[in-house]
Amino acid sequence: MFSAEMILDATLLPAMMIALTAGLLSFLSPCVLPIVPPYLAYMGGVSVSDLSAPARERRRVLTAALFFVLGLSTVFLLLGVAFSALGRMFLQFQGWFNVIAGMTIMIFGAHFTGVIRIPFLDREARMTGGDRGGSAFGAYVLGLAFAFGWTPCLGPILGTILGLAATEAEVTRGAALLAVYAAGLGIPFLLVAAFFPKLTGAMAWMKRHMGRIERTSGLLLWTVGLMMLTGQFSDFSFWLLETFPALAALG
Repeated sequence: MFSAEMILDATLLPAMMIALTAGLLSFLSPCVLPIVPPYLAYMGGVSVSDLSAPARERRRVLTAALFFVLGLSTVFLLLGVAFSALGRMFLQFQGWFNVIAGMTIMIFGAHFTGVIRIPFLDREARMTGGDRGGSAFGAYVLGLAFAFGWTPCLGPILGTILGLAATEAEVTRGAALLAVYAAGLGIPFLLVAAFFPKLTGAMAWMKRHMGRIERTSGLLLWTVGLMMLTGQFSDFSFWLLETFPALAALG
């Protein structure tokens, strides 16, 4: 039986912070942010212009967005369990896991920053949810399909979090990482669905700065990979405990 202390402690907090940031960067990526309004309109069975209607008239859109997030969260949680279980099977090779995962993530980061280009990461394979717009079930199915899709900007970031999950000794800890990643990606969807008229200016600004966002993602991935490769995650955990002693109560 797993206790809360086994799932959440100071050693997991750095990875959870990275997972949350990675989810937000995934939402802001060129393959997600531009399609948010049409996705919301399709799932809610309305036109894009209707997204600016009063909030009470967009309730169906918000409900659809919620089920969409539940769909993608389902897939991410299952992936987290699967990858952490795989890592646990090869626990005796945990050191090698960290090295290989760190090097791979650093390569992902270099791809994002434009230092190198990897053709495989520029491919796109996206599953569709069929013609199911306008229903909660259809939105859930679309969320499942979206999470299973591989895009050049989402795949490497998700791969980074899966790599972190594989280095966790407990399945629940790996699932927790992917749950946080899903929150970082899904909560902005819900915010846009709820406050679309007020966020159009911010979204337009983000679209104009896509290049910087992508380079920021690359630097984050490269730094995470380096920390895994050099074992600095443990040092960061100790720093958190020393700087914020209250965190010791978590583990």
